[in-house]
Amino acid sequence: MRIPFIVLILVVASRSSVADKPCQAREIQNQSVVCVCTEDYCDSITTTRPQQGSYHIYRSSQTGLRLEKRHGRIRSYNSSYEYDTEIILNPRKTYQTIEGFGGAVTDAVGINWLKLTKPLQETFVESYFGDCGIGYNMIRVPIGGCDFSTHAYAYNELPANDVKLSNFSLAAEDFNLKLPLIKRLRAVSTVPVLLLGTIWSPPVWMKTNNKITGVSRLKPEYFQTYADYHLKFLEKYSENGVPVWGITTTNEPFNGVLPLPTFNSLGFTPDGMGRWIAENLGPTIRNSKFKDTKILGIDDQRYMIPFWYTLVVDLWPEADTYLDGLAVHWYLNKEVPPSVYTLVNNTGKFIISTEACSGFELNNPDRVILGSWKRAEDYIGDIIESINSGLVGWIDWNLCLDPQGGPNWVENFVDSPIIVTSSTEFVKQPMFYAMAHVSKFVPRGSQRIDVRIKGDSIEAMAFVLPDDMVVVVIFNRQDETRKVRLQLFSKEIVVTVHARSINTVQIP
Repeated sequence: MRIPFIVLILVVASRSSVADKPCQAREIQNQSVVCVCTEDYCDSITTTRPQQGSYHIYRSSQTGLRLEKRHGRIRSYNSSYEYDTEIILNPRKTYQTIEGFGGAVTDAVGINWLKLTKPLQETFVESYFGDCGIGYNMIRVPIGGCDFSTHAYAYNELPANDVKLSNFSLAAEDFNLKLPLIKRLRAVSTVPVLLLGTIWSPPVWMKTNNKITGVSRLKPEYFQTYADYHLKFLEKYSENGVPVWGITTTNEPFNGVLPLPTFNSLGFTPDGMGRWIAENLGPTIRNSKFKDTKILGIDDQRYMIPFWYTLVVDLWPEADTYLDGLAVHWYLNKEVPPSVYTLVNNTGKFIISTEACSGFELNNPDRVILGSWKRAEDYIGDIIESINSGLVGWIDWNLCLDPQGGPNWVENFVDSPIIVTSSTEFVKQPMFYAMAHVSKFVPRGSQRIDVRIKGDSIEAMAFVLPDDMVVVVIFNRQDETRKVRLQLFSKEIVVTVHARSINTVQIP
């Protein structure tokens, strides 16, 4: 009986060793590399628990490393060892529990996904949500249209002034673009995929300006209708086999207060939003069969916390009882310190980042930059800052776009972690791997642990996983290599952190 047992072990080891495929790199002039995926080849990544006494480290860098795996031995702590930076880990001091990481399925994402050949569509799905992918477990989806559609639309546009929403139905874009992809992503995932729905604009007859874009408010006579609109979306997606985990209280409501954007929007003042949540949305959802659906407030930049959240709950305290958490976007985070999150401390509400992308700046002609390592650094820097500030997750914007950064009906083109270059090829941007260094290694249910950093130049965050493994994410944005010591009680790990690199360390 011993021989078959040995053979079985060899077969399993062989399958594990061939499962990981390295990046098929394409060099981009004056940038880093992209990883090319075709029907014949696409890089993949699996993770295994390190043996006791050992650790694994995965590295990505400006020089072209992409999740390169190495291992080493854990040793007893030696206080005399010389290092540039010391990271002291304390798993006994824990903070928030992680909900997840993911991206958005917009019409544009569905359009680009369907451009791919059938085998490559499946490769795309596996790259994000499959066992050999990067571990995404959350999806944000527009309720109706957004700027990343080919045209402006909403549900129940006709008949106008239809208070009872008698003509409410999903759009062709749901059935042709979004739902097929969402179902595939959910099917390949080995964990529950949480779906978050957000409205950019209701039908124009609900709005004071009677337009999809521009400065507007919700007409008071349609406050309850707008709440019912959300409920009907939950019903329709459920009927189509896609349960919705949460909804937000409208995408970037401040956009409709000032004449800033040219895309789909609905303006809300804190007073109007508070009233609508307290008297309409909250009771409507909580008194329905979808009463457990999460309701997330703000869904705007974090600078809105002092203006939006505090004012809403001051004016309408009952609104606060219906909110499970707050959703924030990353735009302008460099101008607003994360200390604003402390205003939500002790409220019992979680905060999650629900939208981010590069190339959004109005004065930036380079909406898509293939191979940009700087944009990967922007991603991982914001993720580390956000999670270290108490956020429970981080959801990217479009899962994929075309080389122009679209389609987008108002030409608000931006970058994406995956760019679909043709029907037979897509490329993974450095941003994809910035996400992977967290999403692949930090599953839902992980808890952030205390980290103290001695020395400069290094940014880090750490977690204890549900299986008690410790994971540390280390980011070096400097041009010099650093020798870094990780101290875990009486043990230590010393690793070389390359210049301009992202690193994930697994400690059993």
